[in-house]
Amino acid sequence: MKTMKWLIKRELWEHKGMVLWAPAVVAGLIALMTLGGLLMGRNVSFGGEGGGKLSVELGGQARDTVVAMIAEFYTLAAMPILVMLGFLVFFYCLGALHDDRRDRSLLFWKSLPVSDLTTVLSKVALALVVLPLVAALAGIILSLAIVLMAGASMALHGLNMFGPVVSSASFYLSPLRLLGLLPVYMLWALPTVGWLLLVSSWARSKVFLWAVGAPLVTAALIAWTNKIFALGMPQGWFMEHIVSRILLGVAPGSWFMFSKVNPQTLVREGENHIQAADLFSASWGTLGNPALWVGVAAGVAMIAGAVWLRRWREEG
Repeated sequence: MKTMKWLIKRELWEHKGMVLWAPAVVAGLIALMTLGGLLMGRNVSFGGEGGGKLSVELGGQARDTVVAMIAEFYTLAAMPILVMLGFLVFFYCLGALHDDRRDRSLLFWKSLPVSDLTTVLSKVALALVVLPLVAALAGIILSLAIVLMAGASMALHGLNMFGPVVSSASFYLSPLRLLGLLPVYMLWALPTVGWLLLVSSWARSKVFLWAVGAPLVTAALIAWTNKIFALGMPQGWFMEHIVSRILLGVAPGSWFMFSKVNPQTLVREGENHIQAADLFSASWGTLGNPALWVGVAAGVAMIAGAVWLRRWREEG
């Protein structure tokens, strides 16, 4: 356990810009743009009188609806960071094992009393645990900052939303739900992480082309042979269950696509928006999909393959 801890620290040290600074910079830019937008809209008055100002009356049912939406979905401000998370995990895994061989540092790490299994698992932990956790925390901090700025802007214009929003239970549950989705993300992302690490441990060069091009070219060959020889090979199934799973699994929310769950079907009768609790429950409900566990098994097998290749792969 102590060895794993230091290996993860090593990965953090080597990829500090990707793991820590990228989410922080994006969060800071979004916060600055939000602040700028609020300052540019300083002439808008909510429920006040106005000398040429735009007056918007918000009360009763409309006010309750706005409060509920803010309290439940303010963490959606983290969406750009979560989108970036998919790219960070993808490209980190692509270079995780290949870079050690390219700069010959593999020889140094192999000289240490650390097993290949532990080394590879430390990279899996960074991709599936550390990176998503850092992105989620950065997103939560950004969301809280935006709520604070928006609430202050509304208060300056005579509309106090702090009390109703902060007193709502959903305000405290929203970040917990975001953190609670991390295990779902880890399981659905495992096949992609396993595939990328396998390619990273095997390819001598052009890792991206091998990782992305190989499954796409295979799909194209299946389509071509079906058209020329009418073999009836399952092209659609291959694209849906193989290509998309090994290339798109690191995208947050991809489990809805893989499980064929349309979030719009979760809208309750008589309501006009999805409840955050229903979205959270539906995400965890995808764990009952057999395709998930087949992908998990495949991901574990590919990670085992990456460990074996790292042990025996030699650069000429």
